[in-house]
Amino acid sequence: MAVEVANRRDVTPTSGGGRFRSLVQFYHEVQDEMRKVTWPDRNQLKDTTIKIIIFVLFLGAIIGVIDLVMQLIFVQGIPSLFARR
Repeated sequence: MAVEVANRRDVTPTSGGGRFRSLVQFYHEVQDEMRKVTWPDRNQLKDTTIKIIIFVLFLGAIIGVIDLVMQLIFVQGIPSLFARR
């Protein structure tokens, strides 16, 4: 790993051939890393998607309740404290 980093630093960014070589090297390194990735199967993807949708709906409901409480406090509660009777 340290040798690869050292080799990458040896390529000067001003030389045109060096840029192309480093770009090709970067592309090949990306391909190598993508081969190491374990992708989820269809069932895992479906299960995770459903969990995320449920979480987002739950979080939206919590934010809605907080908004309703804040609206009651700021729109109706505070003005009623300063209303003339």
